[in-house]
Formats: sequence, C-alpha cells, structure tokens
Amino acid sequence: MRTFTLQQSRTEVYTPNGGLALVGHCLNRHTSLTKTARTIVKRHGIPNIELIRTYLGLITLGKSDFQAAEPVRTDPFFKSALGIKQSPSSARLRQRFDEDAKALTPLLDEASVEFLQSVGAPVSPLPMGHVALDMDVFPIDNSQTHKEGVSYTYKGYDGYAPMAAYLGQEGWCLGCELRPGSQHANKGFLDTLKRVLPRARSLTDKPILLRLDSAHDARANRDFLRKQDRVDFLIKWNPRKEDPLVWAEKAQARKAWSLERHGKMEALLSEAIPDEPGLRRIVKVTVRTSDAQGQWYLEPEVSLEGWVTSLPADVADEQQVMALYSDHATSEQFHSEFKTDLDLERLPSGKFDTNNLVMAFATMGYNVLRWMGLRLTGPDAPVRHPAKRRRLRTVMQEIMTLACRLVHSGRQWTLRFGRHCPGFTVYHDLYQGLASSG
Repeated sequence: MRTFTLQQSRTEVYTPNGGLALVGHCLNRHTSLTKTARTIVKRHGIPNIELIRTYLGLITLGKSDFQAAEPVRTDPFFKSALGIKQSPSSARLRQRFDEDAKALTPLLDEASVEFLQSVGAPVSPLPMGHVALDMDVFPIDNSQTHKEGVSYTYKGYDGYAPMAAYLGQEGWCLGCELRPGSQHANKGFLDTLKRVLPRARSLTDKPILLRLDSAHDARANRDFLRKQDRVDFLIKWNPRKEDPLVWAEKAQARKAWSLERHGKMEALLSEAIPDEPGLRRIVKVTVRTSDAQGQWYLEPEVSLEGWVTSLPADVADEQQVMALYSDHATSEQFHSEFKTDLDLERLPSGKFDTNNLVMAFATMGYNVLRWMGLRLTGPDAPVRHPAKRRRLRTVMQEIMTLACRLVHSGRQWTLRFGRHCPGFTVYHDLYQGLASSG
C-alpha cells in the first residue's frame, strides 16, 4: 500500500461543499429576502439577512445545530458563496432567532414559495388532471428534554408533531408548521389550510386534490372545502361508532362479495352522503374466517375501511379512489427526509417559536435541494438507479458535497473542480441557469 506525504497549504482555499454556491444564488437572486429582512428593524448588530444566509447554508448541508455556525465563520468559501459579509457566532445566531422568530418565520414561508415561482418549478398533476396536495402530521422525537411545547405524541414518545403540506408529484413543501406533540391533528387545521391553499394556487392553475387521513374526517372541514373553487378532496373515513355487522349486511343485500382467498371475503360499497350533496363514501368491508396460513377463527372478523371524496364517479371510480389515497403515503418519505436528511429529528432550541423558525428554514432548504434533485434524474447525472425523484441525501452527496478549489486571479473568482468530478455537468447547468435567470 502506498504511503502518502501529508501537507497543508497556507494560501490555497479548498472546500468540500461546492454546492453552497448554488444555494447562494437561489437565496440572493431568486427571493426577495434581502429586502424583506430589513422590515425587522435593528439599530445595531449583524443584519438579519446575514443570519438567514448563514443558517440556510447550514441547513442545506444537513446541519441544524447552532454550534455548526462556528467552523464556517472563518471559511472564506462559505462566506463568499452565500454573500456573507459578517458571520454571526453560534451564540449570536441563537439569541437573534429567539428575539425575532415570530417576525422571521412568515418571511421564510413567503420566500420559499417565491423561490419555486422564480425558478419555474414544475408541478406535475395526477393522471386524472388534478394536482395532489397532501397534508399530514408527523411526530419528531425530542424525549428527555425540557423544550417548550414538547409533550406526549401518538407514537409513544415525547416530542413535537409538525404539520407539513406537499404539492404535486415532486413533493414541494408549502409549509411545515411546528405543533406541540399532544395537539390533535385536526386542532387548528383550518387555519393552516387557509395559509396553504393560496400558496398552492400561486404555483398551479390546475384543480387541486387535497388528501387527508382520518384525523381530519370532520364535517367542518368538508363544509369549508366544498366552498372552495376548483378544490376536491379525498379524506380517509373514520368509522367511529359504526357497526361493522350493519355494513356486512349491506354488502350481503347487494351481493357485492368477492373471494380474495380461502377464508377472506371483501365487498366494495359506494353511497352518496344524504345531507352533503356531491359527496360520496366508499367503504371496503372485509370478513375473515381464517388467517393467511389457514388457521380458523372462533368467530368471523369484520373490518371496515373507507374514504370520503368529492370526486365524481366519472372522474375516479372506487378502485381509482383507493389508489389515489394509497399514493398519499408517499408523503411519509418526505417526512423522513426532514427528520434524517436535514437532521431535524431533535430541534436545536428550547423555545417553541425558535424551533418553528427552524422548520421554516428547513422548508426552504428542502425545496432548494428538491429542485436541484430534479436535474439528477437526467442521463448525464452521476450514475444512480432510475427514479422519478432523488432523496435530499442523494442531492447532498452528489451536488452539495462537490469538492472544489476557490481561485482568485485577475479580479476574478473561479471554482475549479477535479478532472474526474462526476457531478460537474449537472452542477454547471444548474449554476448557469441560476446565474442567468436571477
């Protein structure tokens, strides 16, 4: 094995995070945060935009803790790539976010949607023509801490339960609002929905299909959605106190049974909701007399699963409705990317509003990385398995962590990549597109 001589240059600047130059253009050229951050008046100290640039850069590298700001304070590439003139310390970053969290959060939310509009992010519809809007709550584990808002979640641990909204088959995030762990998913849901729908409207003119789980099966939600223009919905039905045997008798009367396997029958029923015109309920009744291995039960097991939708039958039949809701589970992958790829399983602050601001930063960082990831599905991208989209972790590996050298010569700044850099073509195309359209 070859033995290498180790040397450290005193003048040359290298970086393992070449993708930060793309993030800098996304923030500075394709959002108005440089202007809107000035609306939060500060008589002295580091400007708000410098704090935003610093923390967004860290988030896109998968670093959510404030201490990560210390190593980059003296990193010339980090500062020049993001346009930072004054680098905050970790203590200053935490203090300023604690002071201005409530004022900064809406600015980040608006900038995230503004970025998607500016770069012309594609919003792919479903085969039926509607654009999916998936909203759901996901718990994050912050157990054994005394952070504000941490409480017992439905997953059986202490933490938070943020609500996220994803648009289109690309999964653009329109918001990820932090909530206490014990808060019911439907509490305050309509307020969140009223903030999310205008953002979705600003990105697509196609009809929207809102998909929700059974926690949102409430008359107030359906009444509100029925009043919205060009908005349909698909909500998992909550049987509550429904008697499964009554539904089994309905299936028997309609002779709707089909034999799935020996010892298992299913029936698919569809009916209009009498006091809610235009809505229909689709119910799947399952009767099991034995398990999959052939072991007989003492009594038949009857279970119900259902969906409530405003989609007409000529747009989506019963089987299509079930397939549409099954696709709603894709949002679980997006949740995991927030928790693992962006390192947000455990939030960095003890204050609720500051952690809510962190989620707003994460939303924008998520969208920036998701947009970069669209380019990684092309034929000239680094070799990966075929996919419709790339995980944020893949984007970080292939684009954000490209090693390069920062060269300053003849009043020009140059990023020089290695001869065998596999992602250079993708990086070059993204950078030229951002620089020319900003």
